[in-house]
Amino acid sequence: MRTENQIQSKINEMTLQRRSLESRLAPLPPGDPQRAALDAQLTRLEDLILMLEWVLNAPVGKYHA
Repeated sequence: MRTENQIQSKINEMTLQRRSLESRLAPLPPGDPQRAALDAQLTRLEDLILMLEWVLNAPVGKYHA
């Protein structure tokens, strides 16, 4: 099991990767074939970040109390 610090560190690392991808996407025109691949990577990275954030902020308690 990972610690909170390890998870937060991974989120920070992925956030930097997301910024890098966004800066690489910015100059590309909408029809560029490279753009589709970078968009897919960006979507996957954002999903992973959301999952890790959910792990850090996981709900506690029972749904049907």
